[in-house]
Amino acid sequence: MKKELRTTEGAAPIGAYSQGLVVGDFVYTSGMGPLDPHTGEVAGDDVATQTHQVMRNLGAILAAHGLGFDDVVKATVHLQHLKRDFAAYNEVYKSYFNAPYPVRTTVGSELLDILVEIDFVACKSA
Repeated sequence: MKKELRTTEGAAPIGAYSQGLVVGDFVYTSGMGPLDPHTGEVAGDDVATQTHQVMRNLGAILAAHGLGFDDVVKATVHLQHLKRDFAAYNEVYKSYFNAPYPVRTTVGSELLDILVEIDFVACKSA
């Protein structure tokens, strides 16, 4: 059984997908970009600013189920410019977590007018 998570504090879906789903003890988020949920516009033009917005969007989805960043067990990250932006993105990303950090895959991807997209798997009992 799955339950949809939806919040106005995170970027609204722009397609046929949910912001997040609860399945058992797990929460799965969609890939979130750096859209400001209040304006619908991309936040900033550098990877650090965009990563902060992505993390705020993801944090809002987790909070909709009473979870936080410490409950994240897996992250998948897509960067438009992997080599150029990895260090700046990583500095922002790690500031949201405590050790032990979630497992993570970071890849270079062709993104639609954004620099970063991230999705999470979180576990309520983590």
